[in-house]
Order: sequence, then C-alpha cells, then structure tokens
Amino acid sequence: MVIFVLLIVVVALFLAHQAAKGQVAKLRQNPDPFPLAQLDEPMPGESAMVERADGTLIHTRSVGDGSAGTVILSHGYGYEMQEWNVIAGMLLDLDYRLIALDLRGHGKSTIGRDGMTSKAMAADYKAVIEHYDVKDAILVGHSTGVFLTTVFMLDYPDVVAKHLKAAVLMAGLCGNALEGSPQNRVQIPLIKYGIIESVARSNVYGWLFGASLCGEKPSPAIIQAFLKTFLKQPHKKLFGILNALAVENHYPRLHEIKIPCVIICGEADKTTPRWHSETMGRNIPDARNVWVPHQGHLLNWEAPDVLVEAVQSLS
Repeated sequence: MVIFVLLIVVVALFLAHQAAKGQVAKLRQNPDPFPLAQLDEPMPGESAMVERADGTLIHTRSVGDGSAGTVILSHGYGYEMQEWNVIAGMLLDLDYRLIALDLRGHGKSTIGRDGMTSKAMAADYKAVIEHYDVKDAILVGHSTGVFLTTVFMLDYPDVVAKHLKAAVLMAGLCGNALEGSPQNRVQIPLIKYGIIESVARSNVYGWLFGASLCGEKPSPAIIQAFLKTFLKQPHKKLFGILNALAVENHYPRLHEIKIPCVIICGEADKTTPRWHSETMGRNIPDARNVWVPHQGHLLNWEAPDVLVEAVQSLS
C-alpha cells in the first residue's frame, strides 16, 4: 500500500513538472516589448557614494541637465537601479535630471550597523536627497521603493517640504504585504530560508517565478533580465526589510503626506494587489490613481510610458 501511494505521488509530481515545462515553453514564445540587451543596460550617469553615519555607503548615479525638472528613482526589493534603464532613456529625452540609488544592501550599496530596517532605509533617502540638495524634485518609488518612500515622507516632513514637489508610487504598498497576496505568503518564507535562489536558477521554476511578477503576457526578456539581477542580491542579508513589509502598517498615517502623489498599479499585479493602491489613493489627501490594464508588478518595463506620463503630469 505504501509503495502504491509513493508511486502515485511520483507520477503526480512528474506530471506537474511536465505541465510546468509546457507552460514555460509557451512563455518563451511571448513577444518582448524591449530586447534583453536593452534591459541589461546599466543606469547611465555619474556615480557617487553617499556615506551614512552607521557606515552604510549608498550608491547613486546622476545624469541629465534638468531643464524639465529633477526625478529621484528608488527601485524595488531584490533589484537595483538598473531597473530604471528604459524609463531613464525616456525621461532624459524629455530633459529631466535623474538621480537613482541602489537601496541599502542592493547593487553597490552596503549594509551598515543599523541594518535593513525601514527607519534606516528611509534615512538613506534623506541623506541622498540632502547630498544632491535638490529642489522641487519628484520622488519615484517602485514596490519596496514605495514602502520606503512613504516611510521617508512620514518621518521627514520638513525635508519633503524643502526638497520635493510630488511623488509617484508605482506597484507599491505601505505595509501588510501578506494581506490578500498568496504569492507573498509563499515567496517571503522562501527568501527567509534561502530557498528562493535555487528556485530562481531553475530553467523551469525560475521562469515561472519571473512570470508571476508580470502581467497577462509575460515577456521572456523581462523575465530573464529580472532573474539575472535578482540572483545577484544577498537575499539572506536583506530579509529584514521584507519582514518590515509584512509586519509594519503605515496606512493610518498617510493623511500626513502633504505633496501630490500619483499612484500607479497594474491590474494583474499579484505582488502588491489592487487594495494597496486603492488605500493609498483614498488616504493620501492629494492623490490620484492610475490603473494599468493587463500588466503586473514590473511596470518599469511592462508600461514605462505610464510612469513617464505621471511624472510629466506633476512637473
């Protein structure tokens, strides 16, 4: 009887794996909005390291003449400033000045004594903004970059009033990352226990992981570009900020934000589901929502024109 049950399990697993392989084969046939070579391009600009009191070094790049204004770009968890490469080209063509940062622990940025907490990382935003001494800038956050942008705006209202004119919050959240997201309930523990790297390296399950972050027609180039950079990050060292995403809740304080905000959400986003953006749009006094049909979490590549339009509307 035991052997029979084991045989059934093995057959079921084999059939599931074959189905997954078939799904990936179909994914590989989807069209690409941008070639992989373009998505692999680094963020342009001149590099500078911003030193923090706890020993952290925040890697930044700045580029552009700024005749149309200044835009500060903060990426999502598990990635780095490279995620803005397509949007950077579009904004530079419109004469914006761009300042991008690698979040603490990501890319070329280090982790100092204060670790991966929302307070420490929000203070990193303050340090970067004051280092460049921007005026009337637009702060753009994506995913975890939205979470940190809101913590920064709540913790440092005087800095916001002095340096910023508006914010764009794209595919993001302000805490409670597990609520309404079965995907996060699976992926966050996989990261915590060091399993996600093995999944991401798989020619089958890595592709399905990447596709889960995209919309209804996942792009093979986007999946490959995402996985390549995701696997470069030291995920075990970064887990503190993922835990903050799950246990912190900053929604009740959003009424304190005093600058205009555009909140962008893909209607097929499973990582930061619609309710997050709806709540931000409702609780931030001067906010409006933009919904992107058919697209998912990686709007930086799936729908870059939507973000560029949002920036222009706030300029």
